[in-house]
Amino acid sequence: MAKLYELKTFESEKGNLTVFEGIIPGVIQRVFYIYQAGHTVRAGHRHHRAWNALICLSGSCRVYNHNGLKEERFLLTNPRQCLVLHPEDWHTMDEFSDDAILLVVSNELYDKDDYIYEPYPVSEGVVYTVLADSE
Repeated sequence: MAKLYELKTFESEKGNLTVFEGIIPGVIQRVFYIYQAGHTVRAGHRHHRAWNALICLSGSCRVYNHNGLKEERFLLTNPRQCLVLHPEDWHTMDEFSDDAILLVVSNELYDKDDYIYEPYPVSEGVVYTVLADSE
């Protein structure tokens, strides 16, 4: 199931330094970012193998996640937040602010055969939570 982390940040009069390490298993093999996305819906898939870590470097965006048992929505509003998605986490991203830059770090290279586009069926009794940054 997806987990929201607070990344270690060092503050000084010279600015902030936020560290991403030891968050996802394996070696980082792919890094990409999404920007100028508006209110379009991105993603709509899960994976066989890939773990992904999402960090909204600027602005904000919303992430919907469903692992087959539980549904959650996360609001990423702070570059110190890191949302880790397990391979079984079917997810979408939307509600991008105009200045949003969403960084995605993965432990797998792109492989079209790793993607599963079929969403989980929504069933009664599914837990729905909203999590947001407390800033």
